[in-house]
Amino acid sequence: MAASALQLSVITPEQQVLEQQADEVVIPAHDGELGILPQRAPLMCELGIGQLRFVAGGRTTRLFVDGGFAQVFENRVTVLTNRALLAAQIGKDVLAAAEKAVEASPGTDADKRVAYERDQRRLSVLRSLAGSGN
Repeated sequence: MAASALQLSVITPEQQVLEQQADEVVIPAHDGELGILPQRAPLMCELGIGQLRFVAGGRTTRLFVDGGFAQVFENRVTVLTNRALLAAQIGKDVLAAAEKAVEASPGTDADKRVAYERDQRRLSVLRSLAGSGN
């Protein structure tokens, strides 16, 4: 691997979703987006629900990630997440399931409200990616 490239791995409990060289990576940290370029200092952070983007060969690819953790070390970005979907994998069935989860989440007490807001965030990110085309 060239010193000017990052090695990106996205892993869920079920499978390795992605193993790809990238020029840059943007991850959805729990407190905002974090851009990663080659030669970045080591880092470990908690992920939020959001959109992971990476650029390889001038082309941007987007994925949905559902929380987890990321580690950056020696030009390797490792993402461990509960769920990851490439934008192209987000179809009507995925959106319908996310909409159903939001409808089923009562928002009365504090714990239920947090679950509802998390389901709303998932749906929002999935809709955004489904419309992005990549």
